[in-house]
Amino acid sequence: MKRPGPLLTLLAGLLLAVFMLTLNATTGTKNASSSSPETSPGATPQASPPPTSAPPSSSPPPPSKSAPPNADYAGRTDDNSSAVAVSLRGGRAIAYFCDGRSKESWLKGDVKDDGTMKLTGKNGAELNGTLKDGTSIRGTVDLGGQRYAFTADKAVKPSGLYRATATVRGAKLDGGWIVLPGGKQVGILDRDGKPAAAPTIDPESATVTVDGQTLTASPVTP
Repeated sequence: MKRPGPLLTLLAGLLLAVFMLTLNATTGTKNASSSSPETSPGATPQASPPPTSAPPSSSPPPPSKSAPPNADYAGRTDDNSSAVAVSLRGGRAIAYFCDGRSKESWLKGDVKDDGTMKLTGKNGAELNGTLKDGTSIRGTVDLGGQRYAFTADKAVKPSGLYRATATVRGAKLDGGWIVLPGGKQVGILDRDGKPAAAPTIDPESATVTVDGQTLTASPVTP
């Protein structure tokens, strides 16, 4: 038998080389495909984390209460010895305490949104009161070392608080009047520093005659 010739040996070597090249190329392609980042079928997608919600903003403060409405109040002390009138305007108040003979005091101050008030006058006089549902004021007056509890109901004209000042025949006059609901009056007329019971005023015209001269008493407001 004859040995294969050099040509056959060379051909076999070429075929082997082609086979090895083809095998390497196929293996490289498979490896590249297996390293792909694509998600395999059936894999559950990862949900993105929910956005962080901003902290809730602080709620606005509640609106402040409005000042007590403008009104006038008049009434008597619990012992029925004196009268008290209070006039409210724009969060301010002026009050008059009077026993109709010799004891009186004018007091002023602020009224809080909740209806409470602390009014002060001369010689340490003080009124502490609370507005009740806009219909009355309940409180106390401290005057001359005594305390007087009172209730003043809402007054409708001509009820209310009046004052008149004038000079008549050289005398300085200062009169204060409380016209109570029902028409009764309590007042003091101070003549040159000497207090005495005041003459009655006409509730319709708010006029009063003193020493033959007609004076007009004006409604008192803060």
